[in-house]
Amino acid sequence: MGFATSGSFPASIVPMPNQVTVAGNYLDFNNLGVSQWAQQYLPELYEQEIERYGNRTLSGFLRMVGAEMPMTSDQVIWSEQNRLHVAYNTVQVAAGAGATVTVTITPGAGNPTTSGIRVGNTILISDNATGLVTAKALVTVSNATGYTLTCELYETTAALIPAGIVTGAATNSLFVYGSEFGKGTNGMSGAIEPGVTTYENSPIIMKDNYELSGSDAAQIGWIEVATEDGTSGFLWYLKAESETRLRFEDYMEMGLVEGEKMANAATPFLVGGTQLIKGTEGLFAAIEERGNVYSGFAGAAAPGSGALGDFDEILKQLDKQGAIEENMLFLSRATALDFDDMIAAMNGNYASAAAASYGLFDNESEMALNFGFSGFRRGSYDFYKTDWKYLNDATTRGMSNAIDGVLVPAGTSTVYDQMLGSNIRRPFLHVRYRASETEDRRFKSWITGSVGGAYTSDLDVMRVNFLTERCLVTQAANNFVLFKGA
Repeated sequence: MGFATSGSFPASIVPMPNQVTVAGNYLDFNNLGVSQWAQQYLPELYEQEIERYGNRTLSGFLRMVGAEMPMTSDQVIWSEQNRLHVAYNTVQVAAGAGATVTVTITPGAGNPTTSGIRVGNTILISDNATGLVTAKALVTVSNATGYTLTCELYETTAALIPAGIVTGAATNSLFVYGSEFGKGTNGMSGAIEPGVTTYENSPIIMKDNYELSGSDAAQIGWIEVATEDGTSGFLWYLKAESETRLRFEDYMEMGLVEGEKMANAATPFLVGGTQLIKGTEGLFAAIEERGNVYSGFAGAAAPGSGALGDFDEILKQLDKQGAIEENMLFLSRATALDFDDMIAAMNGNYASAAAASYGLFDNESEMALNFGFSGFRRGSYDFYKTDWKYLNDATTRGMSNAIDGVLVPAGTSTVYDQMLGSNIRRPFLHVRYRASETEDRRFKSWITGSVGGAYTSDLDVMRVNFLTERCLVTQAANNFVLFKGA
């Protein structure tokens, strides 16, 4: 009995393997039949990614200069002191008979209905053009609002009043420096009530997410992933989720730095006809609205020269504000170098081609010279300088020359905290986030779906959700300086 076959046996057998290299020894890398899977011998792999952009995260600025505190409302409101002394900068002076002059003050939008000047006050008037021409006078008559005054000059007659004083409407300034009364007269009529300037800001809700299927969660790769927060492994979704988280943490800071309020408050912007979008006042917007803006620092001047003069102008402005002694400078690379050159120019040998040091030390070939400065003192102020990565990164403000840096005062303010029930000291710049006994929205992260330990739906995905609700409080913005490009 033999085998029943429907065909014939092969005529020959091809032995494998051979001592020579033939195509059959390999899984073809380019063969679509095996989906271009791999070669029999794996290629030489660098398992780890190359960090060609260094540390890519940008957040940290607000942690350096401020604090984070909870809030339980849709709005945060704070009040700031007004100036102690009485002064006006839109004043017109008209000469009368003898030594009499009429002083008319044009109140601005924020001025109260009555001025703080009363009969018996002594005032100093100066022209706005130079501030060099002045006249001193005694207030003898005031109208009901206190914005039109009859005054008697101390130093001269009205006919001889300095020409710079009588130049047109609202071209002068005045301030009260005291009072004077005759013997046996009544006291000062009326009293001055301090005014309160109130500001507010609203938190914004920021969201993001990362999503992947269950199959992808079980897929291993050849590349060992690693991110700035220490996440590592051969599962690619670990990298994708980690980078989404890092990006969102950067947005938590960038959104408060760049935030803007919706301009049209009369017709709030609605999403889907129901969700109100109010916006929030960020750091740059607060300084532009209530602080100091300096454009074109150092300009096109030679290194050092010109920059010091510009900086002294900033110091004069700080003198007119809170005069806070310690300040921090967060600068772009170009502006930081301008400051280094400005300070280095104080070295007598700086202009010399042979100058190699900023101080007195033995210069040796093995020494690493430091041509940068982290801090300096000018006038009565101390400044601590650092580079702000956000202004240098090519994917953020580094692609624009609009903002060159910011000066942040290192002071604090004492306020009553309703949640703590006591007075606490807060930095001028700090973050408020929504939180209560049952809900903390400082930074929320949760998983939904049916992958990765979550069993909330029958959808074969893992969805990682991120949420925060916060705003920035910029108090005493008059002490901040925003450096802008020319």
